[in-house]
Amino acid sequence: MVKNLLLWFALCVLPAVVTAGDPLLVKGSVYCDTCRCGFETDASKYLAGAVVRIECRSRANSKLTYQKEGVTDSSGNYTMLVESDRGDDYCDAVLVKSSDPECSEPNQGRDRARVILTRNNGISSNTRFANPMGFLQQKALASCSRILKKYQEAEELI
Repeated sequence: MVKNLLLWFALCVLPAVVTAGDPLLVKGSVYCDTCRCGFETDASKYLAGAVVRIECRSRANSKLTYQKEGVTDSSGNYTMLVESDRGDDYCDAVLVKSSDPECSEPNQGRDRARVILTRNNGISSNTRFANPMGFLQQKALASCSRILKKYQEAEELI
């Protein structure tokens, strides 16, 4: 009986205790949709200095339980540490502010990205990746019709 208890402790409890102090790392990117088409294209540019927030809410009552802001680097990527496991919450990376006044309208549907911030899901890495999020440029580039035609031709080949 004691052997079984020690085995259970070694297999279940010890790994949880060891990883409990490790922060989770959230990585993602922010782009400007220069063609106003609702997704990344060859003409999209990545925004340095855009502000992003991690927001976690309780599954029970949707109240905000955690938030942290970060800023994108020169290539439009952000990295944020989340110090605690958020297993009882649902968490999103959310666009806060664009660094480009000509590209500052959040793209509905691409303005947030769900991020699973728990270790109780079988993922061994501490890194979590959020889908790219985007802002819409005020006026589409003149070259966008050519770019979108390329995507349409590729779709016809499928």
